[in-house]
Amino acid sequence: MQKILITKEYILELANAHLTGGSVFVTGIKIGSDNHINVFIDGDKGVTISDCVTLSRAIEGNLDRDKEDFSLDVSSHGAATPLVLPRQYPKHIGRDFEIKLLDGNKAEGTLVSLNDNELLLEYSARENKPVGKGKVTVTKQIAVPFNQIKESKIKLKY
Repeated sequence: MQKILITKEYILELANAHLTGGSVFVTGIKIGSDNHINVFIDGDKGVTISDCVTLSRAIEGNLDRDKEDFSLDVSSHGAATPLVLPRQYPKHIGRDFEIKLLDGNKAEGTLVSLNDNELLLEYSARENKPVGKGKVTVTKQIAVPFNQIKESKIKLKY
């Protein structure tokens, strides 16, 4: 039996061939040394169990167990998992984010909008009153370019 190397690129190619033009997309692939394949997917409107099952069958149908022993799991991206693609953000407008930037700084706030290059977070800050003593709460916004994001997580409320 000739051993065939299963690669992330090959699994991504199989997944994308099945998902082309749809609202579901791959956000990550992990392959363990024992050929345990994990495929993580997200969707513009979420992911269903049916999405996971049909993609799993599509990938598995293109792999030959006689040539390579493997196990395959297809699952949703996960609520606590950092976002990795700009395409994941639109459905999260209105949610709170904690973002680590490449320069070591952090940005926190509520996602209010985005475009092809950046997202806009809104947050509250306490500042000195312009006149007189004391502080006032003001609403501020910060633009965060996608190419400056190291890690972006949704702040879950329990």
